[in-house]
Amino acid sequence: MKLYTYFRSSASYRVRIALACKGLAHEAEYVSLPKGEHQVDKFRAVNVQGLVPALEDGGRVFIQSLAIMEYLEERYPKPPLLPASPADRAYVRAVSQIVACELHPLNNLRTLKHIRKAYGLNEDGVNAWYRHWIADGFTMLEAYLNRERRFGKYCYGDMVTMADCCLVPQVFNAKRYECDLAPYPTIVRIFDECMKIEAFSATQPSKQPDAVQ
Repeated sequence: MKLYTYFRSSASYRVRIALACKGLAHEAEYVSLPKGEHQVDKFRAVNVQGLVPALEDGGRVFIQSLAIMEYLEERYPKPPLLPASPADRAYVRAVSQIVACELHPLNNLRTLKHIRKAYGLNEDGVNAWYRHWIADGFTMLEAYLNRERRFGKYCYGDMVTMADCCLVPQVFNAKRYECDLAPYPTIVRIFDECMKIEAFSATQPSKQPDAVQ
C-alpha cells in the first residue's frame, strides 16, 4: 500500500488519520505542491486529477479522500470508522461532507492561488477570504452537531469515525490561519479530544517528513 501525500494537504491528513486508526502499514510518497510535483506527467500517470491524496492498494489507485476512506472501511473494516446503523452512518457522512464538500474547496491551495492572481489580493485579502469561509462552514457544522446531539468525546459519541478524520485537519488549518474559533466550542472540544489520540497527533503536518518543503 502506498499513499501519495503532502504534509499540509488537509485531504491527505484525513487519509493519514484513517490509515493510522486502522493500523494499516503503508509507504508514503511525498508530493510537494509548492514545487508543482502534483502537476508533472509522472504523478498524473498515478492520478489524472493531479491532486493528493492518492492511494495505491491491490494494484489499483484510489483517489478523493472520502472515497479512499470509504474504500478502507469496506476493505479493512476493523476497527470501524463508520457506525453500524444506516441513520448513524448518514450522520457521520453528513459531518464529513460539511467539511470536505462545503468548506474545504473554498480554502484549498488551488482556490487561494486563483483568487490571489485573479483579483490581485495581497496576503491580508487572502487571509480575510480564508477566515470568512472558515466562519461560514464552522457555523454550519457547530449548528449541526448541536442540533443532532450525537457527539460525545468525538463527533459520534465516544467512537472515532470518518467525521473526526475530516474535522481535525480543518481545525488544524484554521489555527494556522489564526481564525477565531471561540464561537465553535463543540468543534474545538472534539478537536482537543482527538489530538490526544496518537493516530491524530502522529499524522499531523508538522510530524511529516516533507514538512520542511
